[in-house]
Amino acid sequence: MLRILGSEKTLCDGLTRRDLLHIGGLGALGLTLDDALRLGEAQAAAISRASSFGKAKACILLFPYGSPPQHETFDPKPDAPEQFRGEMKPISTVVPGLHICEGLPRIAQVMDRVTVVRSMTHDFPVHGVAYAVSGIPSYTPALEAAPHDPRHWPFIGSVVDYMAERDDPRGPSSAVPRNVGLPWVLNSRADTVPLAGPYAAFLGKAYDPVWGDFDGKGTGLGPMLSDQQTRTFLDPYCGVEPGGHFGVSAEGQAPGELTPGRLRSRRSLLEQFDQARAGVDATEASRSFDKHQGRAFSMLTNPSFREALDIRREPMAVRESYGMTMFGQAALAARRLVEAGCRFVTVFWDAFGIFAGCAWDTHANHFPRLKDYLLPGFDRAFSGLILDLERRGLLDETLVMWLSEHGRTPLIDSKPKGAGRHHWSRAYSTAFAGGGVAGGRVIGRTDRLGGEVLDTPVSPKDTLATAFHLLGIDPDATVPDRLGRPMRIAGEGVVRPELF
Repeated sequence: MLRILGSEKTLCDGLTRRDLLHIGGLGALGLTLDDALRLGEAQAAAISRASSFGKAKACILLFPYGSPPQHETFDPKPDAPEQFRGEMKPISTVVPGLHICEGLPRIAQVMDRVTVVRSMTHDFPVHGVAYAVSGIPSYTPALEAAPHDPRHWPFIGSVVDYMAERDDPRGPSSAVPRNVGLPWVLNSRADTVPLAGPYAAFLGKAYDPVWGDFDGKGTGLGPMLSDQQTRTFLDPYCGVEPGGHFGVSAEGQAPGELTPGRLRSRRSLLEQFDQARAGVDATEASRSFDKHQGRAFSMLTNPSFREALDIRREPMAVRESYGMTMFGQAALAARRLVEAGCRFVTVFWDAFGIFAGCAWDTHANHFPRLKDYLLPGFDRAFSGLILDLERRGLLDETLVMWLSEHGRTPLIDSKPKGAGRHHWSRAYSTAFAGGGVAGGRVIGRTDRLGGEVLDTPVSPKDTLATAFHLLGIDPDATVPDRLGRPMRIAGEGVVRPELF
């Protein structure tokens, strides 16, 4: 390419005189100024990707099950007709010109550390946790109800665990697991069956998350799910007692009478048995069992994991900064786990007690639940996590993601008490912070009603690819499925340099 030397004087559009002379010489090669600018953008994006790769040492995924409304979180529409904009108003943030819902005043004060994507979009307006957190290319409600269907792809946290072990078979560098789920096994505290999502699929059960469990009582009655609700209960997402705490789920528990010494004796016998059968059985099931044995033994005899989960070790002022709710305290436990060396922690705002219309699935009583329950809990937990990570010097190396299955309808359904917004996946919002993500930025736009993406569409698979990239994992890497075929870990997703 022709390059003409000249002075470095900068012009008003940011180009130097040397660059202008250089571009002028491109005509002989059949390239226009538009071509050159596009080439420059591509080069800048490549540089951005290179410099951001591996910025995050860990990731905390915050997943509000049921799906938050974009209008009442990060994409308010004050100029839309009332049946679209709803009852809540926008407020300004610390970022000039950036407004979010009035129900998030604490988050408004940390938006200079956060990037919002308002242009999330996909084709499946169903409760598809697995679609949002894996590379699976399509989805149906039948798949959601079948968590171990062979068509599922592995959860992002399971892939992180698998790739780390493949790179370093000696095991995790810390005494805590790489992939942890909180506050308990998904959907295990509601009147429903386990649903798909946070499972390792064809990687094998050995790469499922290690689940925490919560011992404690709720302190408040959550707003009604609908007029059809016939029973009430103390919901820990509304509030928890100070003595409430996390432990290891039943997967990692031992019978009460087994001391560490007796466990070691049992392990010695087990290892002798394993040596006797070495070379006889090398199936995937046996490999998974071996890993489960080692992981369970480590958790039972090494206190590091339990200590990291124990939020009671934190000063009450710190606990209260996250909010004394299940979601807030689980976010605090996630910070403790990351600090202890965990690579990937997922915190679900899960169903509790009753599944239908649970959590953020506000088909009815939409505005009372948002105002008195959902938004206050999110506001305190998210802002508390961002500020606490920052105070401890962990934010720059910890990727925080707030994402869900889809968004909610722009048109409000006024028929149910408290109104309702239903499932909507054509346009919704997510939020990211830390770990190489830029702050104070908005990516994408939706129309005046908040229902259609106008520019910069981003898919859930793009989110996965970008998270892998920031965690230092090539999104083009593949893992073998059950038939040994190479499957790209991010599905069809591409890295979005707009986030960097």
